[in-house]
Amino acid sequence: MDESVSAWPTLDYADWRDTAATLHLWTQIVGKVRLAFTPWLNHSWQVPLYVTARGLGTSPIPVGNELLEIDFDIIGHHLVARTSSGVEETLPLVPRTVADFYEEVIGTLGDLGIAVAINDMPNELPDPIRFTEDRSHAAYDSDAAYRFWRALVQADRVFKLFRSGFLGKASPVHFFWGSFDLAVTRFSGRPAPMHPGGVPYLPDSVAREAYSHEVSSAGFWPGNDAFPEAAFYSYAYPEPPGFRERPMPEGAHFDQTLGEFILPYEAVRRADDPDALLLAFLAATYEAAADGGKWDRPSLECPLGVPAKVRPL
Repeated sequence: MDESVSAWPTLDYADWRDTAATLHLWTQIVGKVRLAFTPWLNHSWQVPLYVTARGLGTSPIPVGNELLEIDFDIIGHHLVARTSSGVEETLPLVPRTVADFYEEVIGTLGDLGIAVAINDMPNELPDPIRFTEDRSHAAYDSDAAYRFWRALVQADRVFKLFRSGFLGKASPVHFFWGSFDLAVTRFSGRPAPMHPGGVPYLPDSVAREAYSHEVSSAGFWPGNDAFPEAAFYSYAYPEPPGFRERPMPEGAHFDQTLGEFILPYEAVRRADDPDALLLAFLAATYEAAADGGKWDRPSLECPLGVPAKVRPL
């Protein structure tokens, strides 16, 4: 496959591990600014970032009588903070420690007249170091960050197409900075059993609120040290009978350790029709959850959306 014309870039975790770790922590700092100002929304939907035409952004954040937006511009490699009062500040995305990035973000917001205090302890990571003290993570390979964002662009558009085929409650397609993944979730409409908690490095109260209702959730992550491979995933909570035995498209499998279906990113990238393979994986894993959980599928589903065409009734 000619990489120059491929929409799906290579994404070898080992090649950009250090940049991934640093960028993960940088997104947590920005995400926690959003968390500090935005009223809580069900399932923590008030905290994620969103894929944009230039990178990742917060969307508008209410701050007093104005709005604040913070964007990672991965094309120009700047962090951009702007407000509805018309002021804007930028911070170059270059190799720098997490501690320095934290200090400069807080200072940049101060230049905009915004004072904010955030919990400087990272979330959902083993052996966390406070942002204010972290001088061990300082890598930023601009080419690697760009490839990661381009992979997010592809996942985002396919996830949004998949989301259009559901009439029930569904999440936006959004990027969770805690787990560093892009996700989309469908709901059966029924309450779920109380989540037992115990999710590593995540407060039980947050996990229980997130899983208050039955879900089929899918997403994309770039890998980490425990699972050093970019992959698409899907899981159900609560997991219904027979879920893991359901047949999947070629290349996908159920990972017993993770408790999720996995489709390697590389399998999608190299497929003759990457979009079709990913959509097939999303559909098959959702059907495994919905059929096993006895969801009311006829009332929850519809054909995939078509641009500029009203959904037929």
